[in-house]
Amino acid sequence: MIEEQVILVNENDEQLGLMPKMEAHEKAVLHRAFSVFAFNDKGELLLQQRAAAKYHSPLLWTNTCCSHQRNGESNIEAGKRRLQEEMGFVCDLKEVFSFVYRAPFDNGLTEHELDHVMVGVYNENPIINKEEVESFKWMTVEVIKKDMANKPEIYTAWFRIIFDRYYKFISK
Repeated sequence: MIEEQVILVNENDEQLGLMPKMEAHEKAVLHRAFSVFAFNDKGELLLQQRAAAKYHSPLLWTNTCCSHQRNGESNIEAGKRRLQEEMGFVCDLKEVFSFVYRAPFDNGLTEHELDHVMVGVYNENPIINKEEVESFKWMTVEVIKKDMANKPEIYTAWFRIIFDRYYKFISK
C-alpha cells in the first residue's frame, strides 16, 4: 500500500508540494489538515476517542474527526470523506477558521499543521470505525472546557489549542 501524502503549504495556505505523511511528521514540515466539529440540536459536540493503534495520541479524546486533505480535494470534501470513514456518517459542513500549530509528541513525531476547522450538525449516534475510533460521547462545550481544565492530558494537543484559542468560534 502506498503511504498517504500530505499537502505541504506555507503560512498563507499556498501549496508547495507533497510529502509522505510519516516523513512530514518526522521532519515537522508545515502541511494542510482539518478538524471537524459535529454538534447536535442540543448544542452537544460529538467527541471521539482515538483508537489504541493510532501512531500518535492513542486513546485521547478529540473533536469529531480530523485528518489531512488529499491533493486536489477541497477542505469540505476532505471533511465529509473522513466523517464517513471514521464515524460512519456525513453532514453538511461549514469552514469557520484556520490556524497554524506545532505539537511535538513523545514518539519523536511532530504535528505542524495549518488546520482548517469545520462545523456541522448531526443528531444521531455514529457508527464508528473501530480501526480509527475507540469510542465516542456527546458533551456540551462548557462541560468539555471544565473537564479539559481538570484533565488536559486526556485530550489531543490540537483539540486543547482550539479550545484555548478559539473557544468563541465553536461555542455558538
